[in-house]
Amino acid sequence: MIDNLDFSHLGKAELERMAVAGEEVVDCIRVLAKSGDNIVGELLRHEGEFLQWDHYPPGDVYDRDSASQYYYHSHPPEERPGEHGHFHTFIRPKGMPDDIKPAMVPDFEAPEDANDALSHLIAISMNNYGLPISLFTTNRWVTGEIWYTASDVTRLLDCFEIDLVNPGTWPVNCWLTGMVQLFRPQIADLVRQRDAAVAAWTPKDPKKSVYEDRTLEITSKTAVSIDAQVHAVTAALKTK
Repeated sequence: MIDNLDFSHLGKAELERMAVAGEEVVDCIRVLAKSGDNIVGELLRHEGEFLQWDHYPPGDVYDRDSASQYYYHSHPPEERPGEHGHFHTFIRPKGMPDDIKPAMVPDFEAPEDANDALSHLIAISMNNYGLPISLFTTNRWVTGEIWYTASDVTRLLDCFEIDLVNPGTWPVNCWLTGMVQLFRPQIADLVRQRDAAVAAWTPKDPKKSVYEDRTLEITSKTAVSIDAQVHAVTAALKTK
């Protein structure tokens, strides 16, 4: 739920990091709004016709220093009511702490290139006004990721950074980096819910891996509001 957010249980240092991220997120939106634009419009400005399923920008955005990656795409409207499209965010092994390894799930297969063992972090759903409306996690088959435990994915949130002017654009890259930190508590909770959902799921085909079961796509989801999040962080900091 967006209403009644309470972050009073978080430490001052974490709240301060969220507050700084919130300022960056809001500032990116503010600057773009001055020219009548928004995050999605900025990303797609020079991309021509917007086509369902295609990745934007083409080839994704990859920061070689942090090994962070993202792309934006859309599904048919009937599959995602109220959504224009969504961001998928990732981090690759070159940006991970050395002690984080893929989860040894039953059907694990190591990729030929070790850096292809990427972890999906979170998806951010956007409306037609270029504002985030929800966060969600997905089953493994959706993005072709390698599975990592929820505790490891939570640690990886601190590693995500897109510090590039292009591909993408500076406002979009800065905004996306800030979003992962601003909503870190919700993302951590969603990833835990993801693991619980997968553990509880029984594939209709007993020969099929749960991670490849097309009937399980979105594994957890929550509505979000930047304004509500920033307000809640500010309120919690006042108690510290």
